[in-house]
Amino acid sequence: MPKRLILVAGNIGSGKSSLTERIGERLGWRTAFESVNDNPYLPDFYANMKEWSFHLQVFFLGHRAQQHLEMFNDPRSSIIDRSIYEDAYIFARALNSMGNINERDYITYKQVFDLVIRSLPAPSLLIYLKAPVDVLMKRIHKRGREMESTISSEYLTLLDSFYSDWINNFDLCPVLTLKTDDLDFVHQSKHLDTVVDRINDKLAGKEEMTF
Repeated sequence: MPKRLILVAGNIGSGKSSLTERIGERLGWRTAFESVNDNPYLPDFYANMKEWSFHLQVFFLGHRAQQHLEMFNDPRSSIIDRSIYEDAYIFARALNSMGNINERDYITYKQVFDLVIRSLPAPSLLIYLKAPVDVLMKRIHKRGREMESTISSEYLTLLDSFYSDWINNFDLCPVLTLKTDDLDFVHQSKHLDTVVDRINDKLAGKEEMTF
């Protein structure tokens, strides 16, 4: 199989990290994940979002661009947990909408983002994981991460609406949409088998798989 660069996108709690890890193990692909534990801005961000949102987004922009290029240039096929595109079209947009990034900083961020992504090679496939907000809330509460304790259903609903806008206009590569509310690739091997089969079929265009 030729070299592939796969991006896994989706709302908080949709299953991105779990799918990335399992696809990497099953196919022998290199994996990359979000910078959380080694992120120098996250503690300050959660303590004061309005003060640190712009700084955090700039950090993520540089981190994800470097990650994207590194994984693309690796001769092995690779799969990345969350894409650089989500930073701008979902999270920076949400922070601006909520008043945590002012309009001047938001415009500046988008200008730098547009400049950065022009130099990035297109991915081979985007896997978009989608689940209802109530399912996402249950998963977030179940995993019990302290930094996610303040996430509300209203915030997830806002992100979900931005994901819909973004995915409907995304045309850099084929998109595979997976509804994960009844998809358990962690405990159900047949579900993971189905996802792997779809990826190996080198999907073209946008498709939706329902379990």
